[in-house]
Amino acid sequence: MLFSKPVDAMPSLIRFLTVVGIIGGVIYGGIYALANYVQPKPREMTVSVPPDRFQKK
Repeated sequence: MLFSKPVDAMPSLIRFLTVVGIIGGVIYGGIYALANYVQPKPREMTVSVPPDRFQKK
């Protein structure tokens, strides 16, 4: 009985879906936390556009 399978073993598909669900939940929670609790610092931004971009060709 050294390599006998436990009687109440979880099927591998259920185990896989559980692990994927937990990993997905952690990722979703991280994205939610970043979106709602981290405030970006506003700053000015200047972009120079060359004048030849305004001319029609």
